Amino acid sequence: MPIIALTRSGIIACRTLLFLALVVTTYATTAELTHPAATGVNDKFAHLATFFILSLLADLSFQKRGFDWQIWVPLVFYGLLIEVIQYHIPYRSFSLLDWVADGAGVLIYGLLALLLARRVTAG
Repeated sequence: MPIIALTRSGIIACRTLLFLALVVTTYATTAELTHPAATGVNDKFAHLATFFILSLLADLSFQKRGFDWQIWVPLVFYGLLIEVIQYHIPYRSFSLLDWVADGAGVLIYGLLALLLARRVTAG
């Protein structure tokens, strides 16, 4: 059950936003930095927030399926793919903790969605 029921045009808008968010995230994580990147906790929070938002957009984009493994598994592997790509880029580096933060964003969204769904069905 989606956290918000959308009309067909709302779903199309969310799918468009999801696509754009994936493009921007891919670019931002593979482009050469012109200024120092966030470090430490700020960097991990940015990863968590990004993947929380990607999870939200994916959930809203595919409402009939709910936030199941066919949505969250690709998001987690997308985070891993970014890190693997960064490993092969001279000006970037692989970070297991970044991937963990990505997964945490997906997990937190999933738990929040589950909590909200249970609240709606119980209420």
